[in-house]
Amino acid sequence: MLTSPIKLLIVDDHSMIRKGIRLTIETTFGIKDIAEENSCATLLSHLRKNPVTHLILDLLVDDGNSLEVLPSVRSMYPNVRILIFSMQPPEVYAIALKQYGLHEYLHKEATEEDTIHILQKFFFGETPVSSSAGTENKEGKTNPFSTLSARELEVLHYLLNGIGTKQISETLNLQMSTISTMKARIFEKTAVQNIKELIDLALLYNISS
Repeated sequence: MLTSPIKLLIVDDHSMIRKGIRLTIETTFGIKDIAEENSCATLLSHLRKNPVTHLILDLLVDDGNSLEVLPSVRSMYPNVRILIFSMQPPEVYAIALKQYGLHEYLHKEATEEDTIHILQKFFFGETPVSSSAGTENKEGKTNPFSTLSARELEVLHYLLNGIGTKQISETLNLQMSTISTMKARIFEKTAVQNIKELIDLALLYNISS
């Protein structure tokens, strides 16, 4: 059960989206202690100075993939409740949600009813999402990207943006051989032979870069 006042941070690089979800939360739940940031860098800077109990986070913001900063967020606030608010297909991130102990996933095109229901669980529920949370799309087909680990999803983001192995290794502070191995795993899991096929498949499953 919730025992302390809610201190919420919303991170999204679109001001109108931040304002919209904030207004929904304020009017529906009466939560007033709400701050906003627009990037991974400002998220971490904010958290170093201001404690939060709840975090609503877009997956892709202007300065990168927010999955990359989740370990740092968890180290600062192990018990913070995190909701991913994104246009990305939720089935793709089922494994990542489990790995990082995230609590809810809200699609930006969710109905008003579903949005309120998920936010209710996020603010006043207890259980993180299951590792089996939606590995299928609306047509009941398994999404080929749903088996990727959280780290592989980070690498996928860079590959879809045309970034090479060397630059990815420098950005993620990992060995080039490690990035090459993960790239090979991504190709194997998604059954593609090259970057063009990977990009085409990502477009087919509405995965943006």
